[in-house]
Amino acid sequence: MVFASRNVPTEWAYTSGKTYSDPFNEIQLDVVVTASDGSQQRVPAFWAGDQVWRVRYSSAQMGIHQLQSVCSDESNPDLHGQAGTLTVTEYTGTNPLYQHGRVRVAPDQRHLEHQDGTPFFWLADTWWMAFCKRMTFPDGFRELTADRVAHGFTVIQIVAGLYPDMPPFDERGANEAGFPWEQDFSRINPAYFDLVDVRMAHLVQSGLVPALVGFWGYFLDIAGSSVLEKHWRYLIARYGAYPVMWCCAGEALLPWYQSPEFEELLRSADFDTWQPADKRAAWSKMMRFIRTTDPYHNLLTIHPVKHGTDQVDDPTTMDIDWLQTGHGGYQSLAPTIETVENALSRQPKMPVLVSEVCYEGILEGSREEVQRFLFWTCLLCGAAGHTYGANGIWQVNTPEQPHGLSPHGISWGDTPWQDAYRLPGSRQLGLAKRVLERFAWWRFETHHEWIDPHQNAADRLSSYAAGIPSVVRIFYLPVAAIRFVRSDQPFLKALEAGISYRAAWLDPKTGHTTDLGSFRGDPNGDYQLPKPPILQDWVLILEAE
Repeated sequence: MVFASRNVPTEWAYTSGKTYSDPFNEIQLDVVVTASDGSQQRVPAFWAGDQVWRVRYSSAQMGIHQLQSVCSDESNPDLHGQAGTLTVTEYTGTNPLYQHGRVRVAPDQRHLEHQDGTPFFWLADTWWMAFCKRMTFPDGFRELTADRVAHGFTVIQIVAGLYPDMPPFDERGANEAGFPWEQDFSRINPAYFDLVDVRMAHLVQSGLVPALVGFWGYFLDIAGSSVLEKHWRYLIARYGAYPVMWCCAGEALLPWYQSPEFEELLRSADFDTWQPADKRAAWSKMMRFIRTTDPYHNLLTIHPVKHGTDQVDDPTTMDIDWLQTGHGGYQSLAPTIETVENALSRQPKMPVLVSEVCYEGILEGSREEVQRFLFWTCLLCGAAGHTYGANGIWQVNTPEQPHGLSPHGISWGDTPWQDAYRLPGSRQLGLAKRVLERFAWWRFETHHEWIDPHQNAADRLSSYAAGIPSVVRIFYLPVAAIRFVRSDQPFLKALEAGISYRAAWLDPKTGHTTDLGSFRGDPNGDYQLPKPPILQDWVLILEAE
């Protein structure tokens, strides 16, 4: 008999008395779990080394669950037909991921929420290579985790060992137990994932959702779809019971950096339209495989060159449209807003998230004012959250061992992660999240017309606005919207008759507020906005009294 708390993973093992020479490839083991209401889940087991398979399982339903093992070798009584029971009781701890359940798409198809309907605010950090040995555990990993929890981050984007920006089986991608696969891709290395286990568990125990990226897209050509399906089955078996979300592949359609296709792509400079039909079909197939293998239906997406929905030929295979919108600092601001607005207009309707843009410090730019602009504008335009990144963290530079040269022959930078995580942008985005959490942010509607002038296709550096009519209005004013306006602007517009608003300037760098008192609109619903005290970007908050 096995015992567990609701939503909390539990684990048990099956050991074979029969010896297999290649257990990873010879045996497939599942456990059929029948809940107290009669519903069933087929839960994959993972090979743990030697002749041992382990099962991790969690349930949102309390009561007695019946267990029945199903093995591809039906003649093995140790693995096939083993029966048991699992008793699930109420969770009594304080971890919100267990209290409220795993994350799903909200009914409005624009936001995310927990299983119990509690809204989930996505603020992610990018740790692509943090399972490699340059990120030490427990010291380094726990230090970075504690800082992100303190700033209010909720998600960590991380790759399951088959990394970007290096050749396969480059020593920089190994952890203390080696690589995730044998170098001929003949079988997986359970010892590698034993070390991943403690990192994944620590993230979840800290209240952070791991957004686990299976591999970088060029592994489709290098390893083949059969190997990658085995990789995904293993990840689902090992981590699906946790409150995770899945990203099928990183930069899915981007070919290997030194391939003729990549050279052709660079010459064309047309990343947006690089959509080879065979690759898009292959990724749709992989997404369907993940869907049918994962008994928990964890959120699923794919990391793109631009739009996630362009990486597949069937966008219904994904739950969230992830975007990648550039690393060019100020040059990437307008394209980011255009990409977000385009994604929000697409069908099928789904939450939209910028999952990679302008890592802080990359290319000697993209400093904290760029990070603030990207957060506030994307959220007020209707994104479901935002992903931050810092140059130095994603590739896990250390003072003794920076990541070094990329395949194109130049390093992205040598800032150690210990310095990069202290850059001011991450703290200021955490502050911004806390401001929005004072309100029912998931009910916000975009209303740029509430201020004049406001952003449009010709001027993305003007003002942005969103909120709940007659309740709260939030405005983001980039410095360009303040510094270059005429003396009679900007105006607040369409203020409801009979409603008095309390207003305050919020300094997005510090969180300090300057009270502007109460006011109502004139007969036309207009109100001339007083100038803020300093020429910088500002957030204006209006709360109905």
